[in-house]
This record gives sequence, C-alpha cells and structure tokens, in this order.
Amino acid sequence: MIKYYKAIFAIPFISCYLLSFAALATDNSEFGLAMHGAAKYSSASMHLDYANPDAPKNGALKIAAIGTFDTLNPYSIKGIAAKNMNLVYDRLMRRVWDEPFTMYPLIAERMEVPDDRSSITFHINPKARFHDNTPITTADVAFSYETLKDHGRPNMRNIYKLVSNIEITDAQQITFKLGEGYDRETIMIIAMMPIISKAWWSSRDFDKTITEVPLLNGAYRIKESEIGKKITYERADNYWAKDLFVNIGHYNFDTITYEYYRDNTIALEAFKKGDLNLRREWDVSKWRTAYEGMNDNQVKLAAKHQRPERSSGFIFNLRRAPFDDINVRKALSLAFDEDWVSKNLFHGEFKRIDSYYPNSVLSSATQIKKEKTSFRLNLRAAADLLNKSGWIIENGKRIHKDTKEPLSFELLLSTPQDEKIAITYQRSLERLGIDMKIRMMDSATFQKRKNEYDYDMIAFYWQNSLSPGTEQSLYWSCKAANEPARFNYSGICKKELDKAARQIANSKTYDELTNYAQIIDRILLSEYISIPLFYKGVDYIAHGKHIKRPEITPIYGVVTESWWME
Repeated sequence: MIKYYKAIFAIPFISCYLLSFAALATDNSEFGLAMHGAAKYSSASMHLDYANPDAPKNGALKIAAIGTFDTLNPYSIKGIAAKNMNLVYDRLMRRVWDEPFTMYPLIAERMEVPDDRSSITFHINPKARFHDNTPITTADVAFSYETLKDHGRPNMRNIYKLVSNIEITDAQQITFKLGEGYDRETIMIIAMMPIISKAWWSSRDFDKTITEVPLLNGAYRIKESEIGKKITYERADNYWAKDLFVNIGHYNFDTITYEYYRDNTIALEAFKKGDLNLRREWDVSKWRTAYEGMNDNQVKLAAKHQRPERSSGFIFNLRRAPFDDINVRKALSLAFDEDWVSKNLFHGEFKRIDSYYPNSVLSSATQIKKEKTSFRLNLRAAADLLNKSGWIIENGKRIHKDTKEPLSFELLLSTPQDEKIAITYQRSLERLGIDMKIRMMDSATFQKRKNEYDYDMIAFYWQNSLSPGTEQSLYWSCKAANEPARFNYSGICKKELDKAARQIANSKTYDELTNYAQIIDRILLSEYISIPLFYKGVDYIAHGKHIKRPEITPIYGVVTESWWME
C-alpha cells in the first residue's frame, strides 16, 4: 500500500532516535548506513581511500565475456542479462568495498532510520537525473519497488515483501515501513534498490527479455548492443552523480566493451593478440603457462584480498537418493584425492576449501582440528561407510544389496577447469566400483537445470561477503530448498540451520555475526553437502601496461571501476 502525505516540519528531538546522514552531520555514524558499528567515512570525506581522485578520464577497456546474453534487463528472471549492467543503473545508496557492509548517499542524498530499524526514509537528491535529464523522483522509487517486488529476482522479492507499506510525502521524500519478519539487514537491502524509470517501463512487460535500450541513470550508458555478441558502455558525460564522494576517481574509461566468446581459450588468445586489454583468470594452470607469448605491453597481476572466496564444490542433491544418505555423501567426500589434484592441477598454489566462508574470519575451520590421512586409508574408510549403508561390491561394481541397483550418478559441469577435476575424481570412484558420468553443458542449459534442481550432482558455488545476512536463508533454508531458482542447491533442510540463517541477519555486532556464521559453517561441514574444491586467496588479472590502478587494494579485492588508462 502506498500512502501520500504533505511535507511536515521536522520534530526538534528527532535526532535522539533517528540515525541520519543529513548535511549537518558531524559524526561518522550519522553519514553512512553501516550494518554493524559506525561507518568509516564522514560527510567531510572527499573520496574513498582506494580511489585516485586525480585519475584521468579516457581510454577504451575491452574485456571478454564467455557464453551469451539475450536481454538488457538484469533484474528479471527471464533471460541472461548482458555483462556488468550495474554500470548503467544507479541505486538509492552505494556500497563500498573497504568496509564489510556500509552504504553511502547516491540517488538518496540522506536518510532516516529509527533505532529498531523498522523503517527507512529516503530523501531523494533533487539533482538526480535519468540519462534524458528527467528527474528521478519518489514516483520512480515506488514504481521500482513494486515492479521488483512482483517481477524481480527471487532475492529482491524475498526482501521487498517485508515492506508493509510505503508513504510518499512529496517528490523527494519516501518512507518504507517494514512488517513482520524484517531484520536489521532489511533496510540495507532496500537501500541498495536499483531505480528504474516509471515513464519508460510503465508501457512495457518487465517479465519479457528486451533488446531495446531502456532509459537508464548510471555512470555509463549503452552505446552499442549486439545480442549474444557484444555490448559497449560509454561514460555518461552528463552523469549527475559524478562529483559525489563515492564516485570520485571511479568510472574513468571512456568506453567499456564486453566481447562474447563461446570458448575461454579463444578469449585468452584474443587477449594475447591485443584485441582485449583486461582479463581475469580463474584457472591457475593457465595462469602459470598459457600466458606465455603475451606482448611487451601486457602485464600480469596477482593481488591478495581478504574477502571470502567462492565456496565451490561438487554439490550433492540431497533431494535424490542415494545422496539423502549421509554415509554415502561422506564416503564420496573421502574418495576425493585432494593431494593429487592440488599438486597436478593447481601446482600447489591453491588451498583446499575447508569452510563455506573460505579465506575469511567467518570460517569455523580454525576451530576444527583436521587429521591428515593417506588417500588409501580414506578409500578404505569410504568403502566401510558404503557397506554400512548397503552398497556392496559384486563383480567389481558397487550395487545395493537389496535392490541390486548400481551406485551410479551424473555430475553436471559448465567449465573445462571443473572437467579436469571431475575426470580425476571419476577415476577415484571407479576404485570403489562407483560409476560417475560427467556431462558438460552449455551455459543456458546448465542454468536451466540448476534453477530446476534437475541434477544428481552439480559443479557450482556459493558466494559470501564479509557481512552475510538475509541471503543465508536463500542458501540454506528448508523453504529455499523447495522453491525453484533459489540458491539452496544441495536441498539441505535442518531446523538448527534455518534458525542460525535467520539470526545472522539480526546480529547487532560483528562478533555476534561471526558466531552465527561459524555455527552455519559447522553444520554444513558436518552434513557433507558438497565435495569442496580449492581457492587461491588472490585475484589473477592480466592487463595492458597502460592501465593503472590505485596503490590501495580494499579488503574485498581489486575494484576495476577505480582503474584508469594513461
């Protein structure tokens, strides 16, 4: 329900119970909206520490994207959106990358929040504009909320439905009041809401893929789009927010182009040839050997970071037999030859994932004493577990003693790097009489099967931040396990896990948040929901020598939006 009110005078004692970042704010805690504790930056800050305010504005950045795209709407569940459309959409507030989770003014120039975080009032910057120079108003904010609540991605729908009603005071002031089920993080997610144009979208179907360029409002505009092949963004010279402190030293390239390739190897060759000038590498084998032959104008960068890495793995689907049996899951986990894979595929440079928050203080791994055993002993232990669950060896094959059905399943893959690991794992399972079939899929089919949980085992990952919150319920809850297109890929459903996932978003201190994260981590590890793979703890990036970056790397890692070209 949306209500409209006339403007009213501020109550004199409002500052006693409201957290705001009004222009007169003098305390750090009154400027930004932090999930825990006080914000780092104040209203006197000139720019973010990891940005160079003197960075020149010029040059063309060219990057490869793998796969395809068929829509210019990144917020609908229909289709695959073009790469990095965050460049063309602004949000109410802007997140920064040298704090766990803190928001600063963008379209909203200030906000008000009561102590219990039961509502949030945004004051829209009167200078805020779409690219056609029409103002961004509370009508656009309300329209964005209603549209994304009804037709947006599942994570948006899940949060926005917690709003009980909206009150619009005037064209610049709007209040979101929260209803049952909200937590401390809810207002943070609302503050991150992307704003779309009511005038442009009102006559169009949000649920369909679109190839027409929408009316946008971000630091870049879409210059050229060839569906499935290429998209080029150009810096919007009339971008209204270019002088806000969070944007100073950012968005320095005149154009950013994503060229689409079906094959990552071809994309690498295009980079070495000079057709592309920035590339992020995930494959350590390629990083060590495949970049030989780079020209003299290209360099390699390995930058350490402090963010949680992807928790990637071969994920069991607990909705299906035999993976509803923890003995089977544990046995198959023991059958993974960690040492061989680490040495031969990752050259000893990667670490085995031992947490669902790897490479971070949120990991429970430091509290767990791990005993290293030989792979031969692990296989013996795996065989004992399988026998215990009725999976016996007959004529060299693992079958169930009652049904005589073979222990056979399929692993879905989408990347050649995962295939190398899968083939090694397949050989290990053969020693236990288990038949694992490997199926490599194109990105569209893989996405469809993943969204429908149509697999026995799938190679994928969960991504966490340094401030996990509401998304933890999407990852681990019983509700998410039974809804399509969520992120509970394993289908795990445990009462204590549901409880911890809910409580993590209501943590008032970072110590409390860390405690709940480690509870979640211990439960997941004890349930063997996946076979964890490896992480590196650094960002591998190759780029042209003429591309430069700030001296400071924030805790979340390199931020290419703050890079520039000499």
